[in-house]
Amino acid sequence: MSPSPKGIVKMNSFLFENIKISIQSIQSQLLRTILTILIIAIGIMALVGILTAIEVIKSSINGKFSNMGANTFTIRNRESNIRIGKNGKGPLNFKAISYDEAEKFKTEFQYPGSLTSVSVRATVAASLKHKSKKSNPNIYAFGVDENYLATSGYEIESGRNFSEQDMLFGSNVILLGQDALKSVFDKKESPLGQEVTLGSIKYKVAGILKEKGNASNFGGDKICLIPLTNARLDFSQPNMTYVINTLSPDAPQMDAVISEATGMIRIIRNIRPGQEDNFELTKSDNLATMLIDNLQKVTIGATVIGFITLLGAAIGLMNIMLVSVSERTREIGVRKALGATKNTILRQFLIEAIVICQLGGLLGIILGVSAGNLLALNFDVGFILPWIWVISGILLCVFVGMISGIYPAYKASNLDPIEALRTE
Repeated sequence: MSPSPKGIVKMNSFLFENIKISIQSIQSQLLRTILTILIIAIGIMALVGILTAIEVIKSSINGKFSNMGANTFTIRNRESNIRIGKNGKGPLNFKAISYDEAEKFKTEFQYPGSLTSVSVRATVAASLKHKSKKSNPNIYAFGVDENYLATSGYEIESGRNFSEQDMLFGSNVILLGQDALKSVFDKKESPLGQEVTLGSIKYKVAGILKEKGNASNFGGDKICLIPLTNARLDFSQPNMTYVINTLSPDAPQMDAVISEATGMIRIIRNIRPGQEDNFELTKSDNLATMLIDNLQKVTIGATVIGFITLLGAAIGLMNIMLVSVSERTREIGVRKALGATKNTILRQFLIEAIVICQLGGLLGIILGVSAGNLLALNFDVGFILPWIWVISGILLCVFVGMISGIYPAYKASNLDPIEALRTE
């Protein structure tokens, strides 16, 4: 049977009256209450602040790695590893992915909506030169095809991408990353169409890449891209291994695309059924997932720290409530003499403890969210409000208030009214 409207009104009136009495009590012992509120606020701030900062870092990581090429995966040569068994096998070397294998995959892999590119690392210690300016030998140079930008997440800021004609004829054109650009060109100087020297070969600047950030793999902004044909001719090395990047039509189809690509590259590399893969296939978000998984441990640590701080706050609040009961013994006696029941006194002190906790909790949430979002300014991430943890913090404060207030409230409700009225 549901409560009547009159019962609900009476219940609400009783609750508001208790809250009013709680605020009056807080005002009468302001210093102790403020100290307790601050202890609770610090606990909630530690919890919400660290968790907000973690959400900011997660958002930044996802943003950075989505720039590497959303819904993409990479097929590269598998690294050597060491196997020790009963036959004492040494390092197992895997065959490099050849140009012919990579190009065959690009030509034959025709999953609807997918896009494939082939690239090769020319050098990781290139020097770039323009007129009298020369960069440090820390420029990453890659030979790429016309699809590389789409599958790697790079974008053209000015100029143009490579064309099929550039690939076919091996045109001496180059795309520069932002750091590579700044190392040899002045801000006011237009680089498009000008000549730069990479190693000992001269190239004409065809385009400038948008800034990507050096947290990304494979060079970030310290990068220059040349046509794949030129990389094979100008930076030829023994056993050059080529990398295949494939863009899936969308995230839901990623697993299907990977499955089909795995089957095709196994056929191209003549891997028999039952043999292990001699290549590595990694999704672009694998590293992001790994970093975010590690952040979960930090989340657990932050939660433990917050709970320990709140435990100290709960003990402090219980102490204040016990002192309050001692100081207000006569008041409790008067209330009982006027007809207040045990439950009335019990609820009054419980609500008072919860009100103090909620004041501390709200202050802690405001400080925690503010502190966490200060980090967002440095990571270039929008304002983040972790609603789950905010709501959890409010509920936690109710729980702490009840735990801290239950014994003092029980003690107050069991005072003998005659003995209480005698107290001076």
